[in-house]
Amino acid sequence: MILEMKVPSPGESITEVEIATWLVADGDYVEKDQAIAEVDSDKATLELPAEASGIITLKAEEGDAVAVGEVVCLIDTSAAKPEGGAPAKEEKKEEAPKKEVQKATQEESKTYATGTASPAAKKILAEKNISASDIKGTGKDGRVTKDDAVNATPSMGTPTGGSRGSSRSKMSMLRRKVAERLVEAKNTTAMLTTFNEVDMSPIFALRDEHKETFKNKHGVG
Repeated sequence: MILEMKVPSPGESITEVEIATWLVADGDYVEKDQAIAEVDSDKATLELPAEASGIITLKAEEGDAVAVGEVVCLIDTSAAKPEGGAPAKEEKKEEAPKKEVQKATQEESKTYATGTASPAAKKILAEKNISASDIKGTGKDGRVTKDDAVNATPSMGTPTGGSRGSSRSKMSMLRRKVAERLVEAKNTTAMLTTFNEVDMSPIFALRDEHKETFKNKHGVG
């Protein structure tokens, strides 16, 4: 039996959501109530749980905007749970120590002098804004010599004017809605401050005139 999973309504007045992240891959076996995706609305980020156990087929991509009630995936509830998943994980765990041994062997081949620049080389590298660790030394035990520093050139991917940079990333639906509301408020609301001045001298004079009489009559002043 093929079960169609539709986007549930996350709240009143919300008509669509965005697939933020799929937590499973197409063709995976999922268990009932397992979190299969994270969806963004203009109010919150919610997890989408599987409504049944079976093989899942994804019908939407990450970043897609889907309407509430629209089908986002199919679950084949008649499919049996695949066997042999656990041994595969064990094999991966066994491979890890081998990689660690290789890494340790490579580190042992290095000495304290590897990547160390001579005083003259340090001065030249500092002027070029190049790190000694980025240069393969030709001196004894891998030491960076003056000639290595003279011939060294900064890589194209290394910024020479500082480490400052910029990056762009897609905003979530919630962030976009917040930005829209801020821009809307700026465009529809007058951004100004008003000052009202009032001459209170007559009020103060009236108070001083009746202050003692009021105090004697009511005991308050």
